[in-house]
Amino acid sequence: MDNLSYKSFKKEALKDSETKKEYEALASVWDLRRKLIRLRTERGITQDEIAKIMGTNKSNISRLECGEKVSFPTLATISKYAQALGYKVNVQFEAIS
Repeated sequence: MDNLSYKSFKKEALKDSETKKEYEALASVWDLRRKLIRLRTERGITQDEIAKIMGTNKSNISRLECGEKVSFPTLATISKYAQALGYKVNVQFEAIS
């Protein structure tokens, strides 16, 4: 069996139209998760610390950030997370090209 790199695996997998469609549908969720993690780490706050600020458990923060189960966080949850870090959420819409 060949050892595929992530890039080559992704390229091969996205040749399938159904896989590509699902991947693209989840792209904004993964982008959001990366942004949440970046904001938290830039503030030097751990998952445990933000969980305490938000009044929740670290496991909930972990699920929110890692996408353990593909789920779509609510705007209320995202706003609470942002507020705990000193930010506010600004929703923008972009035209599909």
